[in-house]
Amino acid sequence: MRTVVVVGGGIAGLSAARFLAEQGDDVVVLEGSPETGGKLRRAEVGGVLVDVGAEAMLNRRPEGVDLAQALGLAIEHPAVASSRIWTRGALRPLPRSLMGVPLDEVQLRASGVLSEDGLERALAEVGLPPSEMASDVAREVADDVSVGDLVDQRFGPEVTDRLVEPLLGGVYAGHAREISARAAVPQLVTLASQGSVLAQSAQVATTYDLPVFAGLPGGMGGLTDALAAPLDVRRDATVRELARTASGFALTVGPASAPELLEADAVVLATPAAPAARLLQGLAPVAAAELAGIESASMAVVTFAFRAADVTGLDDSSGFLVPPVDGRAIKASTFSFVKWDWVRRAGAAAGLVHLRTSLGRHREEAVLQRSDEELVALSLAELAEAVGLTARPVDVHVQRWGGGLPQYAVGHLDRVARIRAAVAEVAGLAVCGAAYDGVGIPAVIASSRRAVADLGAPVR
Repeated sequence: MRTVVVVGGGIAGLSAARFLAEQGDDVVVLEGSPETGGKLRRAEVGGVLVDVGAEAMLNRRPEGVDLAQALGLAIEHPAVASSRIWTRGALRPLPRSLMGVPLDEVQLRASGVLSEDGLERALAEVGLPPSEMASDVAREVADDVSVGDLVDQRFGPEVTDRLVEPLLGGVYAGHAREISARAAVPQLVTLASQGSVLAQSAQVATTYDLPVFAGLPGGMGGLTDALAAPLDVRRDATVRELARTASGFALTVGPASAPELLEADAVVLATPAAPAARLLQGLAPVAAAELAGIESASMAVVTFAFRAADVTGLDDSSGFLVPPVDGRAIKASTFSFVKWDWVRRAGAAAGLVHLRTSLGRHREEAVLQRSDEELVALSLAELAEAVGLTARPVDVHVQRWGGGLPQYAVGHLDRVARIRAAVAEVAGLAVCGAAYDGVGIPAVIASSRRAVADLGAPVR
């Protein structure tokens, strides 16, 4: 039986460990922190267990939903409630879009998100020829471009600033003019290569065709809890060094004052880019250098519990996004009790409703240097201004995610190809996680399956 050590106990490492165990490997998961789950985490707020990290996964990619169902977990879809943009001094309806790129002229006009000049510029996209940078979508990433530059070119900068930025900010906590279009929104590249995106909008599925997102009753943290339960997982087990041996690998684990040596036939690195780079310096220096070049963004999620009687007038929306151009501290707010029936039901027993805000963008982490109390105060002040919510919360939880979101810079796909090629030269070694093929849960699970495939089946 092959012994495989998986380094990292987030969704990437735990799903990789499950797939390895299913094919007969003897698997140990080493997690450096006291908790498994990574960005999937739950905490009690007002006595109710809710997500304080990722709260949903894409439903249109099968990997996450399929894995949850294989674990016997129920699936719940969010309520069909509109989302809004807090911009230009008002809460405005979010028009149908592809990651903020408008797909419905009528909705875009009615939203009031753009100025008259911005609207005229955006609607002129219908008359533009195919984008030259995307004339051959099968081409290598040498002609990659940022999402913002592509949208600026076709729709004008106002669309980037007021629609694309808040959507991408919610996914990457990054900046549209720095994030790779091919890596982050490949469908946009495909459409732009064929002509007008607006003219092809019927090709983009709507929320009424199939729910975009899925969640789990009780919270997404239940997914990693279920994955970890049958596995051999060691917490507080930081891997300090990874070295090659004659028969496999040696891992130095634990505090420098009392290190432990573990041996393995194969290793899967399921950590963020920075620790993966550190561990690969001696084994795969090219991969290590490339991984070290992947920047990350920090953010915070502030979750509130309010008395239900104190919160009125919010039931017609699932929350709102905030463009950075508007200069607010928060970048989004989710009305969890509206978006998720299970959250509403869980809070109702205690007469509570839950909602949350998020703060922090790439290289704009100054706001996160403030205390938890200050983040709460900032969030409450802006909730009051945006939706008139002036009640005092019953309870609040601040979850900080330091360096939690990798940034897919222009050329990211090419970088990942170089990383994988360098790692492949070391037999018995594979990598997976959010730094490679997508930051969403299904994409991370897919990267775990790929890592397991890269190792090959165990020798019987």
